[in-house]
Amino acid sequence: MKFITLILALSLSTCGGQTTEPSEAQQKVINVDPVTVPTNNGLEHAYFASGCFWCVEAIYESVKGVEDVISGYSGGHTSNPTYEASNTGRTGHAEAVEVIYDPSIVSFSTLVDVYFGSQNVTQVNGQGPDNGSQYRSILFYQNAEEKRILEEKKAEVAETVSKPVAAEIYPFQKFWVAEDYHQNYEKLHPEHPYIQNVSKPRYQRFKAKFPELIKENAH
Repeated sequence: MKFITLILALSLSTCGGQTTEPSEAQQKVINVDPVTVPTNNGLEHAYFASGCFWCVEAIYESVKGVEDVISGYSGGHTSNPTYEASNTGRTGHAEAVEVIYDPSIVSFSTLVDVYFGSQNVTQVNGQGPDNGSQYRSILFYQNAEEKRILEEKKAEVAETVSKPVAAEIYPFQKFWVAEDYHQNYEKLHPEHPYIQNVSKPRYQRFKAKFPELIKENAH
């Protein structure tokens, strides 16, 4: 992910990338009806953006009832976004994850608790050292019930902090799968400086907060 000495140096503190101001086209993204992803073999799908997807993927993969987590892009106004394009800030997309889960084991509501419990809820346009609109926090809903849950949970969290909760609530439209080298990044590159200094500490903070949700074989 980091190709030359300068980029390697940045990897100590950031997942990478810069952004620009949002375009008018981005405003249209939140004014549409949500798309519902069909249940497949009893498994449902949820979508979250919460900073670098390397971190978020590792957190959700550790949760009981989660079958798979895929890194990608969502929330923008362009088609077929790439990592390089999303980092310009001109696509409107945020790094996001698709969480495939068994609702008989873990509920959508609990996945939202995981979301708020594993981030700095007041940080705008980023998480930790990662800053820019591609790292902003977004909760996606596929129906009225999910929207209700998101709004109620956000309101509950807002009562516990002194600054506004940064997470946006969007109607889900489409999830674009990220490049292969982003998938399972923490698991495949445990010694990467960013994983060691940012991703793993974030995961450990989450694990300490929600020990009852962690799979027995989770790292």
